[in-house]
Amino acid sequence: MYKLYSMQRSGNSYKVRLALALLNVPYEAVEVDILRGESRTPDFLTKNPSGQVPLLEVGDDRYLAESNAILWYVAVGTPLAPENRIDRADALQWMFFEQHALEPNIGAAYFWLSLVRGGRDLQTHSLEDWMERGYGALQVMENHLKTNAYFAARQLTVADIALYGYTHLADRCDFDLAPFPAIRDWLKRVEAAPGFVSMDWRPADIDDPASIAASA
Repeated sequence: MYKLYSMQRSGNSYKVRLALALLNVPYEAVEVDILRGESRTPDFLTKNPSGQVPLLEVGDDRYLAESNAILWYVAVGTPLAPENRIDRADALQWMFFEQHALEPNIGAAYFWLSLVRGGRDLQTHSLEDWMERGYGALQVMENHLKTNAYFAARQLTVADIALYGYTHLADRCDFDLAPFPAIRDWLKRVEAAPGFVSMDWRPADIDDPASIAASA
């Protein structure tokens, strides 16, 4: 069984929990509060020298870091990971986009404005740049979703999970999704997937949820 080290309020951690829930994959959850320095302890750093969550223990002394790498690892061989070569590359390009355009801006704004006490005052000068670049990323997504129900392979994939993680938190950190109707419709489609769980959900809350894997 996997052991997942994650933080409940982390968007990157939530992406992995969501994928595992959609696939109905059992795992042991270990809460790591990065705001309390729990990811910087000597014990944790032996597991992941970068001191970040999520972190997936996949075997004895085998650990996998980086949320999107973990997503791909758990999804291979399931409907969430496209098998077609171009569809696979399409999913990966959107996952790369999420990490260089969405997470550094909307993710950063969410962290400082929603999680860190006094974060708005500490990051006053960065907020304007986050907003500008974050809205730019949302517009790219909106343009794609105007003619596509999902981001790759014409179905729900790990690309959607990667992008959903922080997009659904945008309204908690000053972003207004009202001008993006295609994104709002896409969020609803993701949330309607069998086995979907919210960010607040914990593994013990549901014993045997419906799942993408079961419905495939």
